Amino acid sequence: MPHEPYTLKIIRVDLTTKEVTEEIIDGETTAKYVGGTGLAAKYLWEEVPAGVKWSDPENRITFFTGPLAGTRVCGSGTFSVTTMGACTGMAGTAQANGFMGAFMRQNGIDGVIVQGAADRWTRIHIQDGRVQLLNAEHLIGKDTWETEDAVKEETEGRCSVYSIGPAGENLVRFAAIVGDRGHVAAHNGVGAVMGSKKIKCISAVKGDVKPRVLDPETLVAKAKELTEFTRQVDPGLLQFGTNAGLVPLGAMGAVPMRNYTTNVWPEGNKYVPEYMRERFKSKPSACWACSHAHCRISELTEGKYTGFVGEEPEYEGTAEMGPLIGMTEPAETFYLCNVVDRLGFDVNESGYMIAWLMECYEKGCITKDDLDGVELKWGDSEAVDTLLKKIAHREGCGDLFAEGTKRSAERIGGEAKDCCVYTMKGATPRGHDHRGHWSEFIDTCLSNTGTIETGGHLFTPPNLGLERLKDRFDPIGHSTMNARLNGGRNVEDSFGICRLCTPSLALTLEIINAVTGWSWDVEAAKEMGLRIVNLMRMFNFRHGLKKEMEAPSVRYSSTPTDGPAAGIGIREHWDAIRDNYYAEMGWDIQTGRPLPETLEKYGLTDLVERYS
Repeated sequence: MPHEPYTLKIIRVDLTTKEVTEEIIDGETTAKYVGGTGLAAKYLWEEVPAGVKWSDPENRITFFTGPLAGTRVCGSGTFSVTTMGACTGMAGTAQANGFMGAFMRQNGIDGVIVQGAADRWTRIHIQDGRVQLLNAEHLIGKDTWETEDAVKEETEGRCSVYSIGPAGENLVRFAAIVGDRGHVAAHNGVGAVMGSKKIKCISAVKGDVKPRVLDPETLVAKAKELTEFTRQVDPGLLQFGTNAGLVPLGAMGAVPMRNYTTNVWPEGNKYVPEYMRERFKSKPSACWACSHAHCRISELTEGKYTGFVGEEPEYEGTAEMGPLIGMTEPAETFYLCNVVDRLGFDVNESGYMIAWLMECYEKGCITKDDLDGVELKWGDSEAVDTLLKKIAHREGCGDLFAEGTKRSAERIGGEAKDCCVYTMKGATPRGHDHRGHWSEFIDTCLSNTGTIETGGHLFTPPNLGLERLKDRFDPIGHSTMNARLNGGRNVEDSFGICRLCTPSLALTLEIINAVTGWSWDVEAAKEMGLRIVNLMRMFNFRHGLKKEMEAPSVRYSSTPTDGPAAGIGIREHWDAIRDNYYAEMGWDIQTGRPLPETLEKYGLTDLVERYS
């Protein structure tokens, strides 16, 4: 039987006028953009014109869920944050798990779009189906965990809280948004944008509205099937989270060590995920509807921080506050990861910043006086702790480093600049040594979001009927494959589900169809994902993207001198990689701009007239 179109309810908050209004997203628009990152990209394109900067009140920041959020599907507490990012000055999007996405939907709200800027620090609060703007002046100066505790104390009901720490308050360009005890929306300075609008936090109390599901029976059956499938295909990931990747990535030469100066890691056996589970006291801390529960709250039982309680870090934190900065003690890595979260930083940019400064200090490019007396040696957790706090508060030398790695390196110049890892767009890569992981290297430099955007767990070669590449150092092969897998992460972040819970594209599509009444197949998912890729790309060109910005820094593209990828370099292939990728994506090879026929192919015909 015919069913009603699947619509969404978005709340618009104008912080300047303090107006809160409701918008219904019609079924046709929902089917085209879905929700989450997809719908947010549409708002970004339509409402943030050329000339608007990341810190301008006219920038938008969205907190959007998707159709699966708050359902019985495993990992459906997810929401995405999308904005013009502070690191690149172009599109930025980040996903976070926990409970926020579910609690928003249980209030009958599918997303919040924020514009303007408040005249005092504000808390955006969702409860009983309403959005309120509350005073948050008393929360200023608190870290993210302290903010969460304070908000919960003054709020009735079970509450999810996502906040900025001192880093976001002080507009550090790589500030993140942290909530639900260690879940983070990190990339491209989304926390700095939140701080520029004087939003200290967003909170949502668990409601009693059931998210709309058109075929509940099929949803329950397929959700159970997807959970069982996930347990079978990657038990290590479900047990240890992304830390399960340490060993295989190390074998590829893809774990970052000492600012890319080596790929030999004698202490690697201490960083296997079993180490922390065996030695530290821990208990599961599962997200909404997650039966895997790999997240943990732990207490350190050894070392100088014995007794410290925090969240067990995921892979990127382990890598960034471990081998990348020359750390050899997992307990100290654990502590520093939590310092990063509580201050409200992106752990990736934090790690590359600290590692770069450590190398510069060792070489004499930067002195103790340049660091306000901090003696920054490899693996010194106390020095790192001190410097991170300086950066978060823009205190002394921290004011320069708060501008991010690329801008800091350009300011200092000389040899210091040449040993800094970043993309020419202005952000750092994730917690990998991409010189041993070329597919993600290419993705990082050519994506639209300040981080990776290709593939994910939905769009894998097997899920799309493709054969995996046999040569991991095939420049054209990986460039072509990345183009064929592109859009997958946009789809995941639009559905409203944790990407660790979606190894089966077929089952995930059956679930989205059961919820919405659509008849999506693989081709429909690919079309939607690529629609968002091209829309965000047009947004980036509006805000200054140029071909030469889609490239790695000198150190980022250097050739490893030891380890599994020794002697194999990507730099000499870069121009061919980029040009091939542009051609495969249907973009102009000279500029990287989507061709008119590509825009029309993905239903973006109205953008063609703005092409020139």
